[in-house]
Amino acid sequence: MNREIEYWVATSAIPGVGTATFSYLLKHFKTLKKFWLADRREIEKLKIPQKTKEVIVSFRERNDPKIYLDKVHSLGIKCISLPDRDYPANLKTVGDAPPVLYVKGAILPQDDLAVAVVGSRNATIYGRQVTEKLVFDLVKNGLTVVSGLARGIDSVAHRMALESGGRTVAVLGCGVDLVYPPENRKLAEEIAKNGAVVSEFPLGFPPVQSNFAARNRIISGLSLGVLVTEAAIDSGSMITAGCAAEQGREVFAVPGPITGKYSEGTNGLLKEGVHPVTSALDILQVLDIERRARQLETVNIKLETRDPEQQKILSVLDGEAKHIDVIVREVGMPVEKVSATLSLMELSGFLKNYGSGMWGK
Repeated sequence: MNREIEYWVATSAIPGVGTATFSYLLKHFKTLKKFWLADRREIEKLKIPQKTKEVIVSFRERNDPKIYLDKVHSLGIKCISLPDRDYPANLKTVGDAPPVLYVKGAILPQDDLAVAVVGSRNATIYGRQVTEKLVFDLVKNGLTVVSGLARGIDSVAHRMALESGGRTVAVLGCGVDLVYPPENRKLAEEIAKNGAVVSEFPLGFPPVQSNFAARNRIISGLSLGVLVTEAAIDSGSMITAGCAAEQGREVFAVPGPITGKYSEGTNGLLKEGVHPVTSALDILQVLDIERRARQLETVNIKLETRDPEQQKILSVLDGEAKHIDVIVREVGMPVEKVSATLSLMELSGFLKNYGSGMWGK
């Protein structure tokens, strides 16, 4: 586990500190504990907006990282940071992956085999029927269903996944201590028992409109592909499909009536060349689920190395990711040697490069 988790969580909770600023702070200070303890003069030297500097200083004066994390835990919420081993593998490959995820419930390794199912908030009878059928078949083939807990298709997808005995993950555009829309509170509780409710937003963060575009990239990022079952041309589901394409995920769409407003988006996607879906088999074949399932079974096989320098690096990275400068200091090797060894270990599959100088297992 990330030994700096309280500083990661507290830093991610600072208003105005998004993924890019978070990455900059980590790169600048090497550790977030150093950032948290830096005096005002050091903060003023940072190459970030003046308003953000003022917010940082004010937030640090009013909050203690350990107390904040204890408060999160007291609400039954778990925090997973990017260097942690249990951070979702699919999401970790996204360039702007959230540094911290707030989780109610549990994200399991089997959730790597996931498909996002999204669609219109104003679901038609047709949209509900095809969503229920496809989700039922996807779950029976071992897939986790990811969606956004919104009204309409999202809610249908979550409920059918649960009713089918499967797992589902809901991604919120607000803090996980809140639920939006409020009528889905009970559904969120059920999801937490059979999957997870997740968000990158800190406690109490309201469901403002600008949050949902950011939320959509997490929905697609957690998944191998995104299925749009019904959507208007200018809907949030189309944004999620766009996020999926940018992330290198597969995009699927269900054809709909040419006279239906809420089929304009899906039919438009089909014109652009996404995968048409009339049965779950269409998705299973494109994603090659059988092969992926076999890979998942072997992913936890422990790798071993007899190289003494690699062993030394592995020993200081036991259970957490660290910045290369910290690794150099702890192993007592020249930075050039450490850098070369890290690159070799990455090629061999022993380590992962998380970016911004961070390395871990």
